[in-house]
Amino acid sequence: MSTTTLTHVQSRAALPAGLTVVATEIGGAALLGAFLLAEATPMVLALLALMGGLFAALQLRPRIEEEIVRAFHEARGLATVLAVAIVLVYPFFLGGNTYALHLLIVSLLYSVLALALNFQLGSANIPNFATGATYGIGAYTSALLAIHLGWSFWATLPAAAIVATLFGFLLGIPSMRTRDSYLALVTIAFGIVIHQMLNNLSWTGGPNGLVGIPAPSLLGHSFMQPIELFGFRLPSQANFYYLSAALLGLAILSAKRLHESRVGLAWNAIRADELAAKCQGINVVWYKILAFGVDAFLAAFAGTIYAFYISYISPDNFTFLVSVTIMTMVIVGGMDNTLGVILGAFLLTMLPEKLRIFSDYRLLFVSVVVILFLILRPKGLFPQRQRHYGGQ
Repeated sequence: MSTTTLTHVQSRAALPAGLTVVATEIGGAALLGAFLLAEATPMVLALLALMGGLFAALQLRPRIEEEIVRAFHEARGLATVLAVAIVLVYPFFLGGNTYALHLLIVSLLYSVLALALNFQLGSANIPNFATGATYGIGAYTSALLAIHLGWSFWATLPAAAIVATLFGFLLGIPSMRTRDSYLALVTIAFGIVIHQMLNNLSWTGGPNGLVGIPAPSLLGHSFMQPIELFGFRLPSQANFYYLSAALLGLAILSAKRLHESRVGLAWNAIRADELAAKCQGINVVWYKILAFGVDAFLAAFAGTIYAFYISYISPDNFTFLVSVTIMTMVIVGGMDNTLGVILGAFLLTMLPEKLRIFSDYRLLFVSVVVILFLILRPKGLFPQRQRHYGGQ
């Protein structure tokens, strides 16, 4: 039995890197599409069982994962081009299913939020329960500018990011006097303060929120209009799908550049041993505050797109529970692993929707599925990987 398995692994290792990349990306896209379009509960459970089997195989045979990673490293250009192509053509294979497109948009936005938090929690081991608050600050800033001052969506994007980043620094500076669980308590308090302000201030609309946020437009094309291309017609949600995918691409690029920079090294040094990092001359306080700012900056972008997509926001969209959910996505996906964080965000966004058949008990079943996945992969679906230096 073991000889047969070893032979299978060795035959897979012999596959060309390009073929492994193509098979992995197309297989992953097909599995995501099947899960998105699945409506019958037995089909959903069967797909979850298939995912569980795949993660069990990765856990029991680490060499499979190593070979896939090696293939993506060797065929990096092909992997990037194919991934972009899949993202561009994906809505055409959903058959005009607006609900599936909506799930994709929300999953993409939560992926951005999870990546933003990953800079703190995954890279620097800073527990932050205020990502939902900075997400809300970005959404409210852009909505207020659009409704009351008539700013366009594209003008509100940087404005919202600047305001949220300032709040991020505002939270980060006093938080530096605390550590670990006490730091987490400060961020929880900040999130509650922001939620209460949104709920009680008259100019934020109070508990009724803000309505009538205008749809964005680009080169005369309103995002409320469907996309017609080469005889195909995509629902209007496809506009926000491409916008959210572009933002996620920006977040992935930022994560890669930061991880490979001195900033990423400093964050990892702080995570490993804060005292040792100080002794090496790293300005621990500055790099921690910087992590708060980067988290808030990306969260504001996601909040802005969400506000213009839904066209209505209220304080209930940015509660403490949102921050907890985002933190769970990072932990389940795999801290300091970009692919793992994105996968965790997709899984935890779609699971509650796919398990609606269980009505009031669906969150219970979501928790059971998450626990089972963590039993299979205790360090996350795709754990943190060792750094490589010198091109190795």
